[in-house]
Amino acid sequence: MIRPTLYIFALLLFLTQCTIETEPINYGTDSCHFCKMTIVDQQHAAQIVTKKGRNYKYDAIECMVNSLPQWKSEDVHTYLIADYSVPKKMIDATTAHYLIAEHMPSPMGAFLSGFENETIRNQYAKSEKDQTLNWSELQKAIAKK
Repeated sequence: MIRPTLYIFALLLFLTQCTIETEPINYGTDSCHFCKMTIVDQQHAAQIVTKKGRNYKYDAIECMVNSLPQWKSEDVHTYLIADYSVPKKMIDATTAHYLIAEHMPSPMGAFLSGFENETIRNQYAKSEKDQTLNWSELQKAIAKK
């Protein structure tokens, strides 16, 4: 009689340990996984969550993108960035819309911001020199720097 209960308990324990969750960024306390700076900017933060449930936080989108070579894509569950227009709101980095614009500084100097909504992103583009990018274009642009 004890054994079935023990198996059910072990199964429930196993299932709860495998939950992949995003940890909130503790602004002013957490450090960037890439550059080790304290994360304070709520509009430019980023995060990687692995399939093992580990969270790696970044003070800027460019720090996360620069760290991508250390990751195997099959080990990553989620890439997240802060939505510039809704501070602290974390969105899927792979479907976000990016803007490189000198009038919008980011923590590491790439002038890079991300948006959930393409129309809102385009409203922030003010100059012909401003670059609008998707996820794959962003990775190529950051790799060139």
